[in-house]
Amino acid sequence: MPNIFSYNFQGGSFVAFSRQHIWGILGVAILISTVVIFDRLTNQKYQKFISLSMAIILLLQELSLSIVRIYWGVWEISTSLPLQLCGMAVILSAVLLITKNYQIYEIVYFWSLAGAVQALLQPNLTRFGFPHYRYFQFFLSHGLIMTTAIFATVSFGFRPTKKSIIRVFVYTNIYALFIGLFNLISGGNYMFLCHKPETASLMDAFGPWPIYIIPLEIIALVSYLFYYSPFAIYDYITKNSMTSEISYD
Repeated sequence: MPNIFSYNFQGGSFVAFSRQHIWGILGVAILISTVVIFDRLTNQKYQKFISLSMAIILLLQELSLSIVRIYWGVWEISTSLPLQLCGMAVILSAVLLITKNYQIYEIVYFWSLAGAVQALLQPNLTRFGFPHYRYFQFFLSHGLIMTTAIFATVSFGFRPTKKSIIRVFVYTNIYALFIGLFNLISGGNYMFLCHKPETASLMDAFGPWPIYIIPLEIIALVSYLFYYSPFAIYDYITKNSMTSEISYD
């Protein structure tokens, strides 16, 4: 049996849209469904327990990744900090689950859904296929931040607004500015602000640096609008329904 914690994993590379990829995505779907359905069936009786449990697991799995990288001898400040949007969403998700802070929810909702969905469709796992530790850590990490966004919406009663889109878009660009400066200092490429990822990605179609950053900004805004759309549709239907009732009366 291959060493699932080995840096030079001999168990096979990760292949996009292969069986192991599909199973990873299904695992995320099952995680989200299980947490939300359990919370609903128990009438939020275990809300605090679920929140604290997810917060602890989020932080422990992120810590475990740093420990494993130190064990491999590849931990570097330029690559190993949780400064990508999904990595920061892990930290913010844990804080949200503990504090129920709405301003943090807005960021977590859009960063988690927009970032994690893209990451799950194009995992940057290269040689770490199933059943390597990194395979499970990757899907658990992204699955949990998506679960947190949906759980906070369903259980905490939070929801984004039109202004949330503007605020989070501004926050994202301010964060990108600081990350860009950190990249210059550390020699890193967090948020892929300095160059495209080494593996194939959607960015390959967007031209050279820094041109590809502009389409990424547009995609981010469109993604935020897309993930707000269920609430916009609900508001539209509710408003029309109330108008019809008033007219009928």
